[in-house]
Amino acid sequence: MERDVKRGGTTAPRWFLGLAAASVAWVVLYAQLDAIADLLASLLGPARTGAFGLAFRFFVFEVPKVLMLLLAVVFAMGVVHTFVAPERTRALLSGRRTGIGNVMAASLGVVTPFCSCSAVPLFIGFLQAGVPLGVTFSFLVSAPMVNEVALALLFGMLGWKVALLYMSMGLLIAVVSGFVIGRLHLEHHLEDWVRQLQNSAGDCGYEAPAMTWPDRFGEGLKHVREIVGRVWLYIVLGVGVGAAVHGYVPENLMASIMGKSEWWAVPAAVIIGVPMYSNAAGILPVVEALLGKGAALGTVMAFMMSVIALSAPEMIILRKVLKPTLIAVFAGVVALGIMVVGYLFNLIL
Repeated sequence: MERDVKRGGTTAPRWFLGLAAASVAWVVLYAQLDAIADLLASLLGPARTGAFGLAFRFFVFEVPKVLMLLLAVVFAMGVVHTFVAPERTRALLSGRRTGIGNVMAASLGVVTPFCSCSAVPLFIGFLQAGVPLGVTFSFLVSAPMVNEVALALLFGMLGWKVALLYMSMGLLIAVVSGFVIGRLHLEHHLEDWVRQLQNSAGDCGYEAPAMTWPDRFGEGLKHVREIVGRVWLYIVLGVGVGAAVHGYVPENLMASIMGKSEWWAVPAAVIIGVPMYSNAAGILPVVEALLGKGAALGTVMAFMMSVIALSAPEMIILRKVLKPTLIAVFAGVVALGIMVVGYLFNLIL
């Protein structure tokens, strides 16, 4: 015990000083990203004003911007997660009734940076701990759709108003979807092996070991390695697609496909988004490029939500857990909620 205290006491000042220096460097570099992108684009000469030049500048600006935002947010949330163990989370939700439990589960999804596929194992763990099916679905919807990564990047790209509205609407979809599914009493559409797991976890009590601040900061770095290491390629690919849209896709074409005036644009955006697979970090640069081409915000948000909350790979993984009827109900309820949000965004913004 003395060694642990001594280790925490002697290394904590170094951690705080290092984090302070890193934070200052992060702020300075982030403030210069625009100037750096202009400098790199200027090396292209006259070509900088053409399609390739516009795409190139978008790419060299967005890649470091998105990665820097992701590093900061994931590190901070990695530290936050040391205060809340998964076992304690399951125990917290397992005793909640429908309604309150849906709100709590959807809110927990905000602080879990999982894509739709990686949220499925925790979904199974919740069922095993006796968490009601509808409450568990609220988490499954909110975890990929309204996590801290999506909110941080939306804030950086589109401002706090859009980020706040997106969070509010995403949480509403998660709560209502889970509530509706819970009221339908569809537990018999779980696969048999999952139903056998329900309530089999026994005592969910958990006593987290004492952690020093250096331990917590170390977990934050571990979180960065795991999360950023898993998604950085999606970010580069997503920015690449966004850069191509920004530089080469005609503005009038995007406005005609994803504009406010066409009633079918929002449903079409949802249908287009479902076969795709990405996380918030990978799809947001594409969203920004589409908006820059004149696409309507609500239509683009519907596209984004469908990509990260109703992806085809997620449906394939869920098939191992849910029977087709329950998958269809889940996808239909969430898709309907996404379309309502898309129309609402277009109406008020």
